[in-house]
Amino acid sequence: MSMSSAVIVSDMDGTLTTAETWRGVLAWVLQHRPSAAARRFVSVRLPLVLLAKLGVISKERFRARWLSDQATLLRGASADELAAMGEWVVEHHLWPARRIEGINAVAAALSAARVTHSTIQLLLATGGYQQVGDAFARRIGATAALGTPLELMEGRATGRLAAATQSGEQKAAAVSTRAAGAPLLAAFGDTAADIPLLSMAQRAVAIAPDTQLRREALRRGWEIVG
Repeated sequence: MSMSSAVIVSDMDGTLTTAETWRGVLAWVLQHRPSAAARRFVSVRLPLVLLAKLGVISKERFRARWLSDQATLLRGASADELAAMGEWVVEHHLWPARRIEGINAVAAALSAARVTHSTIQLLLATGGYQQVGDAFARRIGATAALGTPLELMEGRATGRLAAATQSGEQKAAAVSTRAAGAPLLAAFGDTAADIPLLSMAQRAVAIAPDTQLRREALRRGWEIVG
């Protein structure tokens, strides 16, 4: 039996946790870097929330705008503070709300893959900030997180993103680049935005999928958990 390297990848929010990263980040900001802008962050964006709920703008576009706007609340934070923020968000928000069926499904896939492959890269692909992805990746023993980077200048956050938040297609492309030709054995996701990623995998698993992903999973014969 030949042994080789392979990749398993999972989304984070909704797939491995029922909590939302942005809420955890806002809670950290309110506790550690309080400001008037932070206190009114949600209220002034309620029209955006409504547009997303009505389907006028996509959930993906909504989340991208939200992450970009929220980055302004982190302006001036040092690299160490941002790393601490990532750990705090996971510790207090994401991990307590972890989706057990998602965590277990990924762990089972990893265990099965180790029987036939000598090296497995477990990747966490998330639109959330890189520091939060890094902290969550450590919790699940992932090799790396592919998240949205915050721009730093002279060791401090500028309040901007270093790159655009990843769309579903960009997330899939980032995983493909990281895999560097190694087979993608399994992919896990929860929304329609994860379809490009799931489409790349030998085994696609929809975890507590939204309506559109559930429909696509049924059409393609993908596994559905929850």
